[in-house]
Amino acid sequence: MLTCEEVLAAEKEWAQAHLNTDTEEIDRLMHPDYTIIKPDGSVWDKKKALASYIPGKRDWTEAGSSEHSVRIYGDTAIVIGLWKAKGVNNGEPFDYQARYTSLWVKDNEGLRIVSDQSTEIS
Repeated sequence: MLTCEEVLAAEKEWAQAHLNTDTEEIDRLMHPDYTIIKPDGSVWDKKKALASYIPGKRDWTEAGSSEHSVRIYGDTAIVIGLWKAKGVNNGEPFDYQARYTSLWVKDNEGLRIVSDQSTEIS
């Protein structure tokens, strides 16, 4: 049975991998069926999402989540939280804060993120 502690640890690993632009860790944490709904409404699969993590084009100084609400259903978890990130993407500085929902599934490969979506807080 999946626990809240496991899910929050995975969320922390996810944020740290983003901060470090650790594409190997991001890839490991992403389920093969991973899909993200971007703030502009576009839908990206795992391949497109991974391609956006280009070392040298991303320089994040902050990435993390808080205010977690975790709901567990067997080996599946839904997380609602507050995401904050700051840095530079493709030469453009950003300071981003959003509410997000992520879906995690525990299978034979471990706990992996299947989908997430965020809505920017203005």
